Amino acid sequence: MHCAHPSHRARPCAHQDLDAGAGAAPGPGTISVLLADDQDLVRSGVAMIVEHEADLTVVGQVRDGESAVAAALDLRPDVVLMDISMPGALDGIEATRRIVQQTESRVVMLTTFDDEDSVFPALQAGASAYLLKVSEGETLVDAVRTVHAGRALMSPDVTSTVLRHFSNRTTGGTFQPRLVASLTSRERDVLGLIARGLSNAEIAAELFVSECTAKTHVSHILTKTGLRDRVQAVSLAYESGLVRPGDIAS
Repeated sequence: MHCAHPSHRARPCAHQDLDAGAGAAPGPGTISVLLADDQDLVRSGVAMIVEHEADLTVVGQVRDGESAVAAALDLRPDVVLMDISMPGALDGIEATRRIVQQTESRVVMLTTFDDEDSVFPALQAGASAYLLKVSEGETLVDAVRTVHAGRALMSPDVTSTVLRHFSNRTTGGTFQPRLVASLTSRERDVLGLIARGLSNAEIAAELFVSECTAKTHVSHILTKTGLRDRVQAVSLAYESGLVRPGDIAS
């Protein structure tokens, strides 16, 4: 990963490895981050990037999936930065699934892989973001803030993989069409705009409604369908056939 630090106020690095005990509790307004990666150099580099930011702090570091789940249950971090491939009984995908099911923590998947066999299991496990380890440091910290704010994202390379996946398969996959059928006509319109990558403000402008109304529609969509975030909503839009890759302008 490129360790190009954004120009924010630096502060002392206060993280500790969980093998030596948990780090200090984060201050008010600070986003707490748990790191899970079996490569010490990668983990240390990511920790330096995160700790460089005044509003982020690393509360723990672990080397495998089992430790990641245990640490997430103990520390309740806001965000977990998770490697997809780690040794032991649990890989990053299964660890993500358990963390999402048992805590309110959001997971950012960090990996060297952008193939379909890696991307989709991670998203289906509940990861809110999927970034390649070659991403810039600024991209990484922006991802932490984004998922903490309740949004989801994917790097451009991963987005291309998603579109390629859906263009090469038929509809009716993981998400059943009945989920879309439960939505109103306006909510289906909003879901289609989510699939195009539009923000709440952009959806509001497209539909000539207030941003508050657009946000309410998005919230209703997630509630009715039982989806966790926008990443899963995009999957629903494509897999149900509501949106097709050819419908989206590049």
